Amino acid sequence: MRIAETRPPTRPGDKVQDRHRERLAIIYVRQSSAQQVERHQESTRLQYAMAERAAEFGWPAERIVTIDEDLGLSGASAAGRPGFQRLVAEVGLNHVGLVLGIEVSRLARSCRDWYQLLEVCAIFDTLLADADGVYDPGFHNDRLLLGLKGTMSEAELHVLKARMHQGRIAKAKRGELVVALPRGFVRNAAGAVVLDPDEQVQDTIRLVFDLFERRRSVMGVLRWLAAHDVRLPDRVRGGEHKGELVWRQPNRATVADMIRHPAYAGTFVYGRRQVDPRRQRPDKPFGGRVFTRDRQRWMVLLQDRWPGYIDWAQFERNQEQMAKNRAVHGGIPLGGPALLSGLVRCGRCGRRMTVVYRDNGRKPRYSCVSMNAHYGAPLCQSLGARAVDERVTARIMEALAPSSLEVSLQLAEDLELERLALHRQWQAKLERARYEADLARRRYEAVDPANRLVARALERAWEEALTVERTLAMERARFAVRQPAKLTPDELEAIRRLTADIPALWQAPTTTAADRQTIARLMLEQAVVTVEGDGEKVEVACHWAGGARTVDQVIRPVRRFRQMSAAAGLIERLRALRREGFDCATIAARLNAEGWRPPRAERFTAATVSRTVARYVKDVAVSRARPAVMKEADEVTLAELAEALGVPRETAYRWVVKGWVAARQVTSGRQKHWLVRLGEEDLRRLRARQRSPSSARAISHPYDVQRQHG
Repeated sequence: MRIAETRPPTRPGDKVQDRHRERLAIIYVRQSSAQQVERHQESTRLQYAMAERAAEFGWPAERIVTIDEDLGLSGASAAGRPGFQRLVAEVGLNHVGLVLGIEVSRLARSCRDWYQLLEVCAIFDTLLADADGVYDPGFHNDRLLLGLKGTMSEAELHVLKARMHQGRIAKAKRGELVVALPRGFVRNAAGAVVLDPDEQVQDTIRLVFDLFERRRSVMGVLRWLAAHDVRLPDRVRGGEHKGELVWRQPNRATVADMIRHPAYAGTFVYGRRQVDPRRQRPDKPFGGRVFTRDRQRWMVLLQDRWPGYIDWAQFERNQEQMAKNRAVHGGIPLGGPALLSGLVRCGRCGRRMTVVYRDNGRKPRYSCVSMNAHYGAPLCQSLGARAVDERVTARIMEALAPSSLEVSLQLAEDLELERLALHRQWQAKLERARYEADLARRRYEAVDPANRLVARALERAWEEALTVERTLAMERARFAVRQPAKLTPDELEAIRRLTADIPALWQAPTTTAADRQTIARLMLEQAVVTVEGDGEKVEVACHWAGGARTVDQVIRPVRRFRQMSAAAGLIERLRALRREGFDCATIAARLNAEGWRPPRAERFTAATVSRTVARYVKDVAVSRARPAVMKEADEVTLAELAEALGVPRETAYRWVVKGWVAARQVTSGRQKHWLVRLGEEDLRRLRARQRSPSSARAISHPYDVQRQHG
């Protein structure tokens, strides 16, 4: 920075030199707001009149430039002020010899911008002038005076803002501050806040809060409104149509703001939104506002100051529900087949357990990963969700079974209330359309028929209103046929039939996982799960809504035999069956029939038995004889039949082929066996045939039989 301290000191009247007159003289004009421009026009005229003073200093008219682009803009910052930015640019290009203003506060209310201008003016030998005199920023005394003026200007702005802010707070504490009203409220002629006099507006606002009570989420309310084409009311806040009622398509931000706004509970609030300077932008003067959910940080909260659509207790419940919905766990179901998602707590550390989905979401698991995720500690416990969900589902079915009648009645009542709300919406739409058509008719009839230029336009408006009315009437008639206000006997019977068999309704394809999770959240506060050691036993403690508590023990699938409490008995049974010579398929059938269960599966298979035998029963000596087969009490094998009658086995086989004995074929392992039904009568008949000489020769050898029939 270079300040021209080497110039010889001059008297104030001699500060304007010819070198200054060779450049431009800029008149800077600014008012802080559009209201000041409109109401304080004398100040604006005085600023424009500074051009006459520039002429007195010797500037010709062609080198006097007026910059008034900043009329209606605050001087608190240079951002968003194109006139001030143009002024600094012209000074920096050494085009300006003198800058004039009615007072220096018009140039900048911020010391940062003010001192930047002084530095540039000092470097390029530019003078500043106001109603008090002419200043040269290159002179120390003038620079000191200008600095004091800039500091006082900034302090003055702060004092003004603080004074207005304190007055605004004092008025807000009395509940008398005029604030923007949310949809559904208006001010009457006396200035008091009242509910919107339009009945359809009131019904629609109440419908939003009723839907949130039932669906418990903003998106649930929004989807219902969109599905039934219900629009939200709003009053135009400015312009030529100020105060007129319009109906707008609902969106998520609008519905969320309605749910969390205390005004709907009859409460006056001030200070919910506070300004964050880091988020302010020059092109958005009302930007940078941050919504504060903490009520302790609100400046004013006065209950029961306005008429409300809901009471304070319902408002509190809505805020609690929205807080749950914002959390990672709890709140509304977030999807996934796990029944207790967000409700399971670890019985060891007390922390909430998360849901982990494997196998493309088909195998959910409850895992306690908090300590591992935050501190790198080992996993606390983890188990598959299926066994726990089945036990809790059984408990839910037991609780719902006695109340099936109450459930059906409540469901029918909720459906009728929902339909009545829709019918009221349709009736209000139709009444509004009829009013618009009647208004268009009266306007048409009031015009002079000879004035065809106006009459034709009013006639078209009347026809359009009549078309809208007819269309709405037909749509309402179709809706009334499709969904009557009262449930039909068939619909009531269907509801009773569904609620009578709650387990079937629970497992129905139309019942989604989110529906089941919603029911579980209504009935359960939490489920505390504790795995006993590393074994298969799990304790499930359910804390139900209302304070009841139940404790159940669940057997979960485990990975290894050593985790099973009955592992020793199961292995001994395997040893015994293996010693008897049974194959793997037969052993699996025996174990399943006896109620044994393997790890990680519901039933034994031949492959499961084979792997288990290879690992735990490999020391058992197995007979290499033919595998034993499952036979009835009066059945024998071909070998046993041949031994009993003293004939070759081939002869006994030939008897089976000829059909002389009753036999059936079974499969054992990879071999097929014949089982012969041999009673006392069959044994005597075979022995008699054996003693007959012709029969003995005929059946003594299979090759002889072949020669006889050859």
